Amino acid sequence: MTITPHSSENLRPGFTDPVHQSQQAFRATLNALSRPGTLCTLPAPAAAPSGWSPTLTALALTLFDQDTLVWLDAVAASTEAVAHLRFHCGCPIVTIPDMAVFAVVSDPSCMPPMHTFPIGDPQYPERSATIILAIESLTGGTPLRWTGPGIKDSVTVAPQGLPPNFAAQWADNHALYPSGVDVFLIAGDQVMGLPRGVSIEEI
Repeated sequence: MTITPHSSENLRPGFTDPVHQSQQAFRATLNALSRPGTLCTLPAPAAAPSGWSPTLTALALTLFDQDTLVWLDAVAASTEAVAHLRFHCGCPIVTIPDMAVFAVVSDPSCMPPMHTFPIGDPQYPERSATIILAIESLTGGTPLRWTGPGIKDSVTVAPQGLPPNFAAQWADNHALYPSGVDVFLIAGDQVMGLPRGVSIEEI
């Protein structure tokens, strides 16, 4: 099922320089996924809709388009945010997680189980979802050791505010490789990529 939101009288602007800022944001997201554990900064849009941070809004403006099925959690799915996405990105909003190409989670404590979203399959691993997960901070939390492609030896990260049992869920996700979901962790004006090929160990 998809939702077509009504028009809004209070639509907010997107990037002030759409071409250059979207290029900057796209390079940052590629860098985040190719170098897991690296903090990458995104350019801020002119405004963000209700309940959304500038970084979350910038990712949406960069990654979502008319062919992108997007699932929003209850916090992210404000009327203003849905109208903003429809106007700037043209993306259909779905209410069923297993239809999503991207999922936006603004309340990590209530995130659905990771594999509620599409995981692809060995023949078509690209048919999987990417979760954009807004958390409290990308530093200062419980240390985790990441290893895998794009990481030399290992990297220690310490995000705060991950969903309950995230490490255990991620272990199950990693075991499905090359299937499985990918994750962008965002906080403040920064993003960190967590592709499915990375293994997480609690320290």
